[in-house]
Amino acid sequence: MISKIFKFDELQTNLSREIIAGLTTFMTMAYIIFVNPIILSNAGMPEGGVLFATCISAAFASLIMGIWANYPFALAPGMGMNAYFVCVCQNMNISWEVALGLVFISGICFLFLTITKIRTMILKSIPDTLIYATSVGIGLFIAFIGLQYAKIIIFNKITFVALGNLLNKETLLAIFGLFLTSAFIVRRIKGAIFLGIIITTGLAICMGITHFPSSLIELPNWKSTFLKLDIVSAFKLGFLNIIFVFLFVDLFDTIGTLAGVGAQGNFYKNGDLPRSDRAFLADAGGTIIGSLFGTSTVTTYIESASGIAIGGRSGFVSVVVAFLFLVSIFFSPIVEIIPKAATAPALILVGSFMMQNISKIYWNDPSEGIPAFLTIITMPLTYSIAIGLSVGFISYALIKFLSGEGYSVHWLVYLLSFLFILRYVFLGV
Repeated sequence: MISKIFKFDELQTNLSREIIAGLTTFMTMAYIIFVNPIILSNAGMPEGGVLFATCISAAFASLIMGIWANYPFALAPGMGMNAYFVCVCQNMNISWEVALGLVFISGICFLFLTITKIRTMILKSIPDTLIYATSVGIGLFIAFIGLQYAKIIIFNKITFVALGNLLNKETLLAIFGLFLTSAFIVRRIKGAIFLGIIITTGLAICMGITHFPSSLIELPNWKSTFLKLDIVSAFKLGFLNIIFVFLFVDLFDTIGTLAGVGAQGNFYKNGDLPRSDRAFLADAGGTIIGSLFGTSTVTTYIESASGIAIGGRSGFVSVVVAFLFLVSIFFSPIVEIIPKAATAPALILVGSFMMQNISKIYWNDPSEGIPAFLTIITMPLTYSIAIGLSVGFISYALIKFLSGEGYSVHWLVYLLSFLFILRYVFLGV
């Protein structure tokens, strides 16, 4: 029954592979369950309510993605957007209730753009070169995140980044996990990445890096943020620019992720991502539900690539992720056991897998290669998929136009490039 619903035979997958892929994806993104409440608490939000909202919105959005769109893409409140949420509250001196109202309105806008198929039109207008470049850029980005989790790469005031202390026990653990998981992959052991996370977590417990929780079951206080949003105050004219940023960043962050991860999973058919309108409904619905329960904007996670890398191909992967997020509401102490050092190897290796799309870029044509390079390099260096994609759009349109090949560029690429330029000129973000 499940195999027919999710088209396992057509997608050349099976139930066990999809379950393992779902578990792997969840483990690489489970950090959001605890990181999101900590970040949003800086805006004065109760951590218990945010934790509940994080799990509910992630489960709801991932379930829509899995059942309705049948893609193995998982969703949750986005990193970066939660930080911007806090900045809005602190810098503009507005309450988190009003900020949630702004998120709700942006979610309604997402829904409108999805129903009118504007988001799908944008996705279809992206040139093949930028699609492959986005996939490679996300690969570098996700690997960079993994290296930071492993503390192999650390912050440096002078050079911005530097090599960390390789004798740090968390770093040693991550290095061990990296080579162990690599060996599993080379030997073609099924569920290699998932198995690597489990073994590395077990070793982390033995090393004292992480510990078993004092209690296994804990239900957060969900009422502290539920329906606390202030939509009326959010409609003030002065807040329109905030709504635009929420809308703009998530719109292109999701488009970039779908394009890049979709290319990694070979989901594109004749330059088109089938059922993309259904996929976009997931983050729109998740953002609306999340704002009602008490969390920031929901987006598609690049960590979805970890499940795809081990063979996940259907929406059942997302269903598994949704189920695990729901379970985490009650068993959050267990999920908290998994340290970042244990998930770091998975992110680094997935990043290496996504580099294969670099061979599909038309490097011999500078009008294609230069925008591709700028897209790839800016994603990890600006820590933003949306910025990387915007740089790609602008450079592609300008170079093609100035080189006399402007006729080959889709009109939406020109329009979006112009909007990107206006965004940087007037908003600076």
